[in-house]
Amino acid sequence: MKKLTALLLTLVMLLTMAACGGKNNSDTPTETPDPPAVETPAEPESPEPEPYDIYDPTVMPEGGVRDGVTYVAWDGIVEHLFFHPVIAYPELAFDGDYKEQGLDDWMVTVTEFNRILQSVYERGYVLVDIADVWSETTDESGARKMQRNTLYIPEGKKPLIVSYDDPNYYEYMLENGFTYKLILGEDGAIWSWGLDPQGNEVVSQDLDAITILDKFIREHPDFSPFGAKACLAVTGYEGILGYRTQTDKENWTAEREANRQKEIEAVKPIVAELKRTGWTFASHTWGHIRLDSGNMAKITSDTERWFDEVGSLIGETSILIYPHGARPDGNDWTNTGEAFRYLQGKGFRVFASVGIESFSFVKKDIAAVICDRLHPDGTTLRSSKVDARYGQFYDVREIFDFDTRPNYGVNWE
Repeated sequence: MKKLTALLLTLVMLLTMAACGGKNNSDTPTETPDPPAVETPAEPESPEPEPYDIYDPTVMPEGGVRDGVTYVAWDGIVEHLFFHPVIAYPELAFDGDYKEQGLDDWMVTVTEFNRILQSVYERGYVLVDIADVWSETTDESGARKMQRNTLYIPEGKKPLIVSYDDPNYYEYMLENGFTYKLILGEDGAIWSWGLDPQGNEVVSQDLDAITILDKFIREHPDFSPFGAKACLAVTGYEGILGYRTQTDKENWTAEREANRQKEIEAVKPIVAELKRTGWTFASHTWGHIRLDSGNMAKITSDTERWFDEVGSLIGETSILIYPHGARPDGNDWTNTGEAFRYLQGKGFRVFASVGIESFSFVKKDIAAVICDRLHPDGTTLRSSKVDARYGQFYDVREIFDFDTRPNYGVNWE
């Protein structure tokens, strides 16, 4: 009886161990139940971009009214202001090193840029795209020529072109108080990325001329009734928009080319979003070269390189903005020399320099427009003559950033 009881207890224990997943010593593996299905989370969707309307200022709205605003014809001067990238951290720009004087001469601070925007807005200016001011047409003889367009703008307002030179985020700028590059934020909008003076990462829309203007227009949509922003004049020798998309003819490696391709892919959506939201592009040459040099070999090779490395990313443009304000052949409004003809033959039609007024001239012998731009910067902000030409845009005494600029003095009357 005891042996039978022991045998029954042993049998019960073996069955219990098998039920609880005890070790199986047989050669036949036991089946393991499939794990419960886990649903793979979906990739987060990119936010739908906010709709952005762009209108043609050469076409009068039906009935002459849009959104309750009356539009009228404008055939007067279209003013043009241009800026370089703005100084985000003056303590880095104005630190007494050899770059300080140049930065003081040619840049404005974030504070000054905000003040200028507010002033031109309050004085009744509205933004227009430089590419809309002139257009190419055919005369009675079949020759191609440029013509000045009539703009239809809100009654009581004045048209204004804005352009930015060198939004490339050059290496020297990264150490001297500028933002580092443009990025797309989680909201799909354009933001700037950089490091503050303590080395902390900063993502902002308040420290870069591009994002500041975007934000200003969101807050003051009547400043851009056609959806226009500004024209970005880009070089290519250190990439564009903070992305190192350039090549280097020396010491080029497969690794460097692979990194360049990554930068190219990274900048494409930035370019697309800028263009979608009213920004346009211009050539500033690939190497920021002087076009008055007479060196055609250099001009042609530089231009081809610009089209290859920059034009391929930003798309077609008819706008060429001269580096250093240097005019091809020395005098582009009376001469049409070899350099000018070459550049016009590459598709450029509007050629912009720097001057003391928003001058423009439609050339008679070739389909091209010459125009000058005014430059709010340290040079003109400190000048005694500023009120004569810039007074219509702002009172320099309300713009100048006394708190952060070096004490080089001002020459105001």
